[in-house]
Amino acid sequence: MERRRFIGTAGLAGILAAGAAPAVHAAQAIRWRLASRLPKSMDIPHAGVQAFIRQVKELSDGKFEISLFAADELASGAGVLESVQRGSAECGHTSAHYYIDKDEAFALDSAIPFGMNARQTAAWLQHGNGLALLREFYRGYGIVNFPMGNTGAQMGGWYRKPLRSPADLKGLRMRIAGLGGEVLARLGAKPGYLSSNETFAALQAGRIDAAEWSSPHDDLKLGLHDTCKHYAFPGWWKGGAQYALYINRRAYDALTEENQTIVAAAAAAAHQDILAQYDFRNPQALRELAATGTQLVALPKAVLDAAWKASQDLFADLSARNPQWRKIHASYAAFLKEQGWSHAERGFAAYMHERQLQALAEEQRKKPAPAKRR
Repeated sequence: MERRRFIGTAGLAGILAAGAAPAVHAAQAIRWRLASRLPKSMDIPHAGVQAFIRQVKELSDGKFEISLFAADELASGAGVLESVQRGSAECGHTSAHYYIDKDEAFALDSAIPFGMNARQTAAWLQHGNGLALLREFYRGYGIVNFPMGNTGAQMGGWYRKPLRSPADLKGLRMRIAGLGGEVLARLGAKPGYLSSNETFAALQAGRIDAAEWSSPHDDLKLGLHDTCKHYAFPGWWKGGAQYALYINRRAYDALTEENQTIVAAAAAAAHQDILAQYDFRNPQALRELAATGTQLVALPKAVLDAAWKASQDLFADLSARNPQWRKIHASYAAFLKEQGWSHAERGFAAYMHERQLQALAEEQRKKPAPAKRR
C-alpha cells in the first residue's frame, strides 16, 4: 500500500509521470547499469543518485535493480552520453552542458548565462513545454531525459585578484564550463575546461588566474579557498544548474508502464532532494569559507552588464545558425521574459536578504572581542 501510494503521489507530482496507473507487480526482474559523470567528491548529487537507485528497487519490490558505476568505469570523462547511447549503460547521470561541443542546445537542459533559476526551470519544464521540447531534441540521440537535481544559483568563481571592470577580463585565464566560457571569450578572457583535480593544481601553480566550480558546498570540499581568497558572486552563467538522468530509449521503451512510472517517481524525488540539500548546505559552507578568510566579492555591475550584452549577442548568433537552439531557446526566452512579472517573489526575497544580512552583522557586533595577548 505504501509503495503504490508513493508512486501515485510522487510520480504525478514529479517533473514527468508516465501517465498510466501502475500495475500490481512489475512484469520481470530488471538489472540496469548507471554511469555517473560526477566525481564522488560531489557528495550531494552522488547521494541523490544512490537515493534514486534505492527508490527504484523499493518501489519495484526488489525486481528492478540498478548498479552505479563511476564515469571512468563505463565511460571515460564526458562520455556518459555516448555510453547511454551505445547501451553499455542503460542510464547515466550527468550535466548536459558537458556536451555543448556536440550541440549548444544541450546547455538549455542545464544552464545558460543569465538564464532561469531552479524554480523557473522546473516551471518551464512542467508547464511551459520545456520538457516536451527537450524530449524531442534528445530523441535524436536515442535518449529519454529526466531532470534529476539542481545546484541552485552558483557562485561567480575564485580569483587571484578581484574584478574591478570589464577590462580586467582581458587575458584572464579561467577554468569554466558551459556557454559562460564562450561569453568570457567574447570579452577577451581565455577560458578552458579542467577537471576538479586539474583545477586545484592549476590554480595552485598559477597556470590559471581564476576558476569556477560549483556552489559553496562543492567549492569548500574541493579546497579552492586554499588557492584563492577572492570569491565572487553571482555566477551569472548558472542561475540554476540542472543535472539530468539519461536513459537509453530502447531500454526505456522495453519497460512496463509500471516501471516507467517508478523511474519517473524516483527521479522526481531525487531531483527535489538534491536541490533541497544544496539549499541546506550552501549557507553553512559559505559561513565556513568566510571564517577561513575568504573575501566575498560582488561582481561589479559594469562586468555583469558587459557579460549580459555578450550573452545576448551569443544567443542571437546561435539562433541564426543552430535550428535546435533556435526552437528550444525561443520557448525558454519567452518563458523567462514572463518571469519579470514576479514582483512579489523578487521584492520579498530582496527584503528578506537585507534583513538577514543585518541580523548577521548584529550577531558579529555582539561577539566578544578576542582576548589580548600578554
